[in-house]
Amino acid sequence: MKEFVISEAQTEKAVLVGLITQTQNERKTNEYLDELAFLAETAGAEVVKRFTQKLDTPNSVTYVGKGKLQEIKEYLEMQNESEETEVGMVIFDDELSAKQIRNIENELKVKILDRTSLILDIFAMRAQTANAKTQVELAQYKYMLPRLQRLWTHLERQGGGSGAGGGKGSVGLRGPGETQLEMDRRIILNRMSLLKQRLAEIDTQKSTQRKNRGRLIRVALVGYTNVGKSTLMNLLAKSDVFAENKLFATLDTTVRKVIIDNLPFLLSDTVGFIRKLPTDLVDSFKSTLDEVREADLLVHVVDISHSDFEEQIQVVDKTVSELGAGGKPTMIVFNKIDAYTYIEKDADDLTPKTKENVTLEELMHTWMAKMNDNCIFISARNKTNLEELRRLLYNKVRELHVQKYPYNDFLYQTYDEEGSL
Repeated sequence: MKEFVISEAQTEKAVLVGLITQTQNERKTNEYLDELAFLAETAGAEVVKRFTQKLDTPNSVTYVGKGKLQEIKEYLEMQNESEETEVGMVIFDDELSAKQIRNIENELKVKILDRTSLILDIFAMRAQTANAKTQVELAQYKYMLPRLQRLWTHLERQGGGSGAGGGKGSVGLRGPGETQLEMDRRIILNRMSLLKQRLAEIDTQKSTQRKNRGRLIRVALVGYTNVGKSTLMNLLAKSDVFAENKLFATLDTTVRKVIIDNLPFLLSDTVGFIRKLPTDLVDSFKSTLDEVREADLLVHVVDISHSDFEEQIQVVDKTVSELGAGGKPTMIVFNKIDAYTYIEKDADDLTPKTKENVTLEELMHTWMAKMNDNCIFISARNKTNLEELRRLLYNKVRELHVQKYPYNDFLYQTYDEEGSL
């Protein structure tokens, strides 16, 4: 079976390839390639070159045009003349079909990955528990199934044979390549069935665990990958959830009991989302993301220092809706205000303001006016406004608890306007 994992101990040099299309301008393509480079780095690769091309749509045969593919090939040949600069793989920013991968591999003679397979690599590296490993394996098989044929191109279907009507594809004329292909397909389908059954059993166990958690409000941290959810979880729950400046540091949902003054609630940290997140991966991780669906309150953590944080918000909102959790009470926590930067416009610059020219104060006023008391700006690293966040969470959770358990004789205290008890 094909191995997806790139060993962290082995640093391979990689080239990135992306397209500028009618729906994706040059700036957006560069942002996507920045993210792809971060993914490659997380997987243990070193990016040495980027290639982009303007096309209306991806080439159905080779993704990029023949001229661009030849340019990439010449670059690889030049680099691979020396062992020190040898480039071992080319990573494409979109999902490739089996035909595209086969044609590109035949031309470039190096390992070919797309964004989906790279994300699967990282998930396979990060998976620690049996649940996460099962979910990753299922997603890998889903990705592999429609691409099986390219693994058997060295065993071409044999033509000829006896009897009339013996044309291509006739019964009895299938060569060893197709036989092995059918065997692999059957093995994978059986394995997927077993994995789905195992995930269903895990889901049943988790549902039982959730029912036994008592009458507590559930709060789920959601957000784009690498926005600081695990760091915030550690601060609020005083726990030691693994946090790292790499994508997808957390795969398994972690649930902790948090008490703010006399008010207990459950806080869960979930896997981060990302643009172009493979559908198969979302489907496979639905049991993990049940914490999002069953939460009473979603805390959407956003990296305010990221140049494209607004699109990241849209990606997360879209994914949450696809999970069936849209419409839940939600508050936004803008994190990393310590890292926010902006470019001040010259006084004589009469061109319209861009998002790079907006100050943090202007952003705060804009979002607070739009979200009322459903947003807050913090720095988890510096613990800036952490107490204000606790006060806001306390009030939100208390309000939800009274609504959900109106006859509970739980004694509450409330914050006054200064935020003290």
